[in-house]
Amino acid sequence: MTSVPDRSRVRLPGISSRAYEHPADRSALVALRKLSGFDTLLRRLASLFNDRSLRLMFLASAVRTNEQQFPQIHQMLLDGCYILDLPVVPELYISQNPLVNAMTLGTDKPFIVITTGMVDLMDPEELRFVIGHELGHALSGHAVYRTMLFHLINLAARIAWLPVVLPARGLIWALEEWYRKSELSCDRAGLLAGQDVEAARRALMKTAGGHRLAEFSHDAFHQQAREYDAVPDVREGLLKLLQLQGNTHPFAVIRFAELDRWAADGDYREILAGHYARREDDPDASPADEFKAAYRSYSESWNRSQDPLIGAARVVAETAVGTGQRLFRGPRGNGGSRGNGGSQGGGGSSPGDDDS
Repeated sequence: MTSVPDRSRVRLPGISSRAYEHPADRSALVALRKLSGFDTLLRRLASLFNDRSLRLMFLASAVRTNEQQFPQIHQMLLDGCYILDLPVVPELYISQNPLVNAMTLGTDKPFIVITTGMVDLMDPEELRFVIGHELGHALSGHAVYRTMLFHLINLAARIAWLPVVLPARGLIWALEEWYRKSELSCDRAGLLAGQDVEAARRALMKTAGGHRLAEFSHDAFHQQAREYDAVPDVREGLLKLLQLQGNTHPFAVIRFAELDRWAADGDYREILAGHYARREDDPDASPADEFKAAYRSYSESWNRSQDPLIGAARVVAETAVGTGQRLFRGPRGNGGSRGNGGSQGGGGSSPGDDDS
């Protein structure tokens, strides 16, 4: 079922998730999709029991939106699917919970859950951004790889006393970094779905400070982001790195600054003008090229940053990019064999609390 949006927005037919994904997120997804059958196997295994169990739980305990239940929110869902040209409209459940949260669950047939705390906090255009964020997770197929992260973390906790846990810990850190970048990707998807920059800004500020918008300042919040970035010495830079461990979401000021930068950048305007990656071209995406794009993105971020510890991050990233390029470079250096590619499956979570 599709629906024409209730106000004029640019529709993006056939848009690939690669169009809005952060380069670090996109490079990982393109590479993993080239491992033919890997994501399909994970998706099938998850859908056998876990996906069914989760859906049954929310079917029994929450309210599924439709034309009779939360009709305005349901219309926002249809609008977002129309704009992003999702092939299937996910189910959306409203769950009674005062915590501000939203999440996309399920790998084979993803569905969205939004808490009443989130609904009560956001105005309609802000909620449209939240729903678009969740649709971005569904279109990117994030849930398959987030499931892998979940199992790796559980495994590492059980074998923490074994020497093998150190390499596993390194893999978990890398996956957590990807997870954080996937949230930045879906903030962009939320903006594309709503096409209202001010609403996106308000939504991200509200997740940090609550509903009193009259007490917020766009410029002051940006200043917080700059102050967080420009820590005075290496000690605070190290503390920032330590605070990220175990944290799967970027901090609020980072999300705000990153989305604001992307909204002002040429990519956002180019997408709205109709110049964007299409799903039909996903199988041709080159992991080697995407790793290079991810490295360029990190380099630009380092050049903007005043964090004195950024040099250490540069060395780690350079090593990771080189390894990734060697892993996925095909016999002729063209990025490896073509896989099933494409934007499919479930996702993660949204602008909210733990899962958002």
